[in-house]
Amino acid sequence: MKTNPEIDLSSVQSVYDGPEGVLWELVMGEQIHIGGFRSSMALAEKAEIAAGTHGVDLCCCNGAGMRFLVRFRNVASVHGIDATKTVVDQGRQRCTDEGLSEQIAFTLADVTDNTLPDGVADFVWGEDAWCYVVDKDKLIAEAARLVKPGGTIAFTDWIEGPTGLSDAEAARFLAFMKFPNVQDLAGYKKLLEANGCDVLIAEDTEQFAPHVDLYLDMLNKQLTYDALKIIGFDLDMLGAMGGEMVFMQELAKAGKIAQGRFVARKRS
Repeated sequence: MKTNPEIDLSSVQSVYDGPEGVLWELVMGEQIHIGGFRSSMALAEKAEIAAGTHGVDLCCCNGAGMRFLVRFRNVASVHGIDATKTVVDQGRQRCTDEGLSEQIAFTLADVTDNTLPDGVADFVWGEDAWCYVVDKDKLIAEAARLVKPGGTIAFTDWIEGPTGLSDAEAARFLAFMKFPNVQDLAGYKKLLEANGCDVLIAEDTEQFAPHVDLYLDMLNKQLTYDALKIIGFDLDMLGAMGGEMVFMQELAKAGKIAQGRFVARKRS
């Protein structure tokens, strides 16, 4: 697993407390993950997320994933945990505005150190956000603690691809994205199995590269002014960020980074 010891939780909070988080939502939409609605639906279908169930969303950001689950999978309730106050406040307001606050709750906390009871959930959910968590061992252990025996852990995440990152590529990629580390398919599978889960799916969605193409296309052809407004009309900053996204595009096309999809069941 490639790591950057200089990045910690405060680094991630600075992203989503500031303009960078707003910029990601501009480019990727309210569902700030690769593939948006279609990715969420594919994960939910593969994980067989059923109506009337209760879930926990680890690193829930603004709660878009939870709103998806309530609206389109008819789950009874979802409890989201995130460590950044800005997005938790935003998520609570959006749920209130959409009439979903009775089914969706938020806790402001580190996902690896929260106060929810053992076995509270029929499923644990995550979408392209566990890459921000420093301690992946504790993260997966927490997911396994929160889900009931026989329950499901379902998530997507940015991972190291099959080609692998060089140390220099990893350092640049992690610094730009503010990831403390990046796991791979085998690493997540091993952690899930070590925490009492049978891994049903561990696969590359093959959606990373075409979506980075899309984001760059939008920024270059349609959203340039909007992006500049978010960052104080700083052309040099936008150019630098664009350069890092092109680098990320090259990594994705070379199979060095990917979006992984995982479904596991906790042993009874």
